[in-house]
Amino acid sequence: MSEITTDDVAEDITESDDFTGTYTTESTQPRTGGSSIIAPGAATGRRKEAVARVRIVPGTGRWTVNGRDLQSYFPNKVHQQLVNEPFRVTELEGSFDVIARIHGGGVSGQAGALRLGVARCLNEIDVEANRPALKKAGFLTRDPRVTERKKYGLKKARRAPQYSKR
Repeated sequence: MSEITTDDVAEDITESDDFTGTYTTESTQPRTGGSSIIAPGAATGRRKEAVARVRIVPGTGRWTVNGRDLQSYFPNKVHQQLVNEPFRVTELEGSFDVIARIHGGGVSGQAGALRLGVARCLNEIDVEANRPALKKAGFLTRDPRVTERKKYGLKKARRAPQYSKR
């Protein structure tokens, strides 16, 4: 099998927005109960208005988010920890490179979308080994909460105009 570096994959993704390419690489260490070939996973995560399209490939733990590294895209340590949680729970930190495209929403929504996308990728790669830990931590569940719409006659979604007795 041919070896594919993460630089090749990152260039592929920056040149085109779709994740239609297939890559297979040999794992350096076969997982127990699984096959020795790990195919890169691709998934989509959503949170509020943010959408993250994520691809993970076997590597050294390098993050590329919209062409930038994780620390420059998410300078807040809380968001960095949030997106890294699926790897920590499955004890796979540093074994995959993450390439993601995120658009829409704010910073927290984008971090939540990225976490869901990474969790879905890990689940896709090895369901038997990763799914129980990810499910128990709640990382495979999409958060359905979205902003409530504003209603006519009200100032906001629920805030009524001030009542005047006279």
